Amino acid sequence: MDALYPRLLVTRFAECFRFYDAVLPELLGAVRQRGDEGGPYANWDVADQAVLVLFDRSALAAAIGTGALPPSAPPAQDSVMLVSRVADVDAALAFCLAHGGEQVTAPTDRPEWGPTLRSAHLRDPDGTLIELQSY
Repeated sequence: MDALYPRLLVTRFAECFRFYDAVLPELLGAVRQRGDEGGPYANWDVADQAVLVLFDRSALAAAIGTGALPPSAPPAQDSVMLVSRVADVDAALAFCLAHGGEQVTAPTDRPEWGPTLRSAHLRDPDGTLIELQSY
């Protein structure tokens, strides 16, 4: 049985699929279990536990009857962030950027968050905020 896991509802499915299909195996050792860039669904597991699922936003909207609503709100602060612990923040960020991520913050030491914590922030191709951290 899978524990609670994130399911990202994305508008740019193919781009997000290519991004996560490249970075999840490298950063987490995740293995794609199902799906391809044609969508509307893809999932990756680590040790038989789901770690991320992508689902096409319009496909879900059609399924639950919200297709007439706008697909996004006006710009606002983020309400969700994916966080991944990595061995080397700088290298992980470079890897993610090479596969379509967009940098938000440079790698930074953050002793106020933890004595040895280092982090960087980026967005996936659909705009989801991601924090890479080591400590």
